[in-house]
Amino acid sequence: MDQEPKPATIHEAGDDPALVNQTSWGKGSRSAEEKLFLQGPARRGLELKRAVRIFVECLKGFRGLHFVGPCVTVFGSARFTEQHPAYIMAREVGGRLADAGFTVMTGGGPGVMEAANRGAKEKGGTSIGCNIQLPWEQKPNPYLDRWLEFHYFMVRKMMLLKYSYAFVVMAGGYGTLDELFETAVLIQTAKMKSFPLVLMGKDFWTPCMEFLRNTLLQSGTIDERDLALIHLTDSPEEAVEIIRDRALHEFGLSYGPKAKRRWLFGEGR
Repeated sequence: MDQEPKPATIHEAGDDPALVNQTSWGKGSRSAEEKLFLQGPARRGLELKRAVRIFVECLKGFRGLHFVGPCVTVFGSARFTEQHPAYIMAREVGGRLADAGFTVMTGGGPGVMEAANRGAKEKGGTSIGCNIQLPWEQKPNPYLDRWLEFHYFMVRKMMLLKYSYAFVVMAGGYGTLDELFETAVLIQTAKMKSFPLVLMGKDFWTPCMEFLRNTLLQSGTIDERDLALIHLTDSPEEAVEIIRDRALHEFGLSYGPKAKRRWLFGEGR
């Protein structure tokens, strides 16, 4: 029978390079388990175990977030302190979303994520985080009513998208850009309804929008309809008005009949 080596913890893989085979396919990771995952084809037994692990993580997310209600996901950098303008803006956005009756969902970490969760919490709203396990141990911020932790970025992103009626994108780096454009692609290709996708911070995002208009649009790789998917504003009030109006009037904010929690499926209070 195929046997998989016991996965090293994130710390173990980072501290002992010998745990990671650096020659396979040129794909590197601090985690020995992730290194094995990225090597390419593996023994059937190993692939099955990984598929089961991904399935279990999906199931944990589905059950853990089933009752969170209509959410708005806020994306943005983990690197900003509370003095940064993006943090201040995200905090106000979180508070306004809570006042409008939305659950505020983020990646659960520091920076912009913390700010949005903090704003929601301060207004008495519900604050949710989907944290990711990283080699440097991204810790959940202290303003969460409920948080889940994920090993796989792909599963975490699915949860951040699945339960939300709108998406607010603050200033951020590679991860934020990834989340922005994956959301835009899902809306563009009709895999997702045309939920509001709002960029916050004109100074930060205007160069990106100019690139989309002057390069992608001019090259014919997108069209005007694709550009119209994205709203750009500096106003938290305007952002929440766009979200509230479209979510209420166009999408109805309904998850259907309220389901009963069942302890058998891990659906605690």
